Amino acid sequence: MIEVEDLVKHYRASSGGIVRAVDGVSFTVNPGEMVGLLGANGAGKTTTLRMLATLLSPTSGTARVGGCDVATDPVGARRRLGYVSATTGVPDRLSAREILHSFGALHGLRGDALEARVDRLIDVLDLGTCADRPAGRLSSGQRQRVSVGRALVHDPPSLVLDEPTNALDVLGARDLLAFLTDLRSSGRAILLSSHRLHEIENRCNRFVVIHGGRVVAKGTREAFVGEAGGLEEAFFAAIAGARAE
Repeated sequence: MIEVEDLVKHYRASSGGIVRAVDGVSFTVNPGEMVGLLGANGAGKTTTLRMLATLLSPTSGTARVGGCDVATDPVGARRRLGYVSATTGVPDRLSAREILHSFGALHGLRGDALEARVDRLIDVLDLGTCADRPAGRLSSGQRQRVSVGRALVHDPPSLVLDEPTNALDVLGARDLLAFLTDLRSSGRAILLSSHRLHEIENRCNRFVVIHGGRVVAKGTREAFVGEAGGLEEAFFAAIAGARAE
């Protein structure tokens, strides 16, 4: 499970002032749940996800992945987490298979177990026709699937994904989200950020909306979306309410 409690990340601006990128964010993602983290650019979503991935240290508050505190036990948190960044690329000279092998080995997989895991990911992510091609010659969608495979190679119980369908076409996005739905059904805790609200409206169990570094709305799909008539309408209403305060 993913637990975030009063999480804070402040930066010192060049002017000497304090930028409150994340300011007291709290939420949970339970096993078997997919939670959508929503917000406009600059709302604090990516900073929150990067703290969960142990790439940034919190200023204060706590974040735990599988019971491991990201600040005091970052290695334990990484073992229990698969993270897909919105910006992280893949090495151009290595093939998809080589990348998956390398990251599997880093997570301690060896021999037949590693081979089976890589073959399984190549199959489910539809990389079979390009698995041995240098990543620099892959399409953006294929490279994104390699990035997702890299995050899943150690079979983590929790996943954090920042705009995972960004580089995918309609069919690729549909297949990836269907795959994530299957992972959720197998008991994974999945937190994902997306601007493509129509893609996740009927796939997430709950939603958390961040604006100005703070949570301004959250709830189950039925409670949050139902009254507004759609996820997009509910999101705009939450942002408008936050701006009016």
